[in-house]
Amino acid sequence: MISEIIEKWIKGILIDGITGNLSGLFDNVNAKVGEIASDVGSTPQAWNSGIFNMLRSLSETVVLPIAAAILALVMCHEFIQMITEKNNMHDFDTSMFFRWIFKSAFAILIVSNTWNIVMGVFDATQSVVNQSSGVII
Repeated sequence: MISEIIEKWIKGILIDGITGNLSGLFDNVNAKVGEIASDVGSTPQAWNSGIFNMLRSLSETVVLPIAAAILALVMCHEFIQMITEKNNMHDFDTSMFFRWIFKSAFAILIVSNTWNIVMGVFDATQSVVNQSSGVII
């Protein structure tokens, strides 16, 4: 009888202590996850606007012209190879020319919108992080 009462008392103390520690642990983990989600979920411009603006201007004034020059060289080389491969246009198929125009237009579109594509990826990941932080917490 007395041993059962002591056993219940010790079990109660252990259960209360363990649940108190675990609930405190979960509260701390959820608080840290919320802090990390707010840091990770911020946009690059909100995180550090000076660096963001510097990277944007570098992309537009340095990277884009270099990429356009490389693209022009590659597309000219491909066009010359396409013409000379078919015996100086004697056996030339017009679909090859339209395919080259389509490839060139698509490449120009991608190169000129590289910054928008990268920022779209950042926005999508920010949205995923913001939605998942509510689930974790």
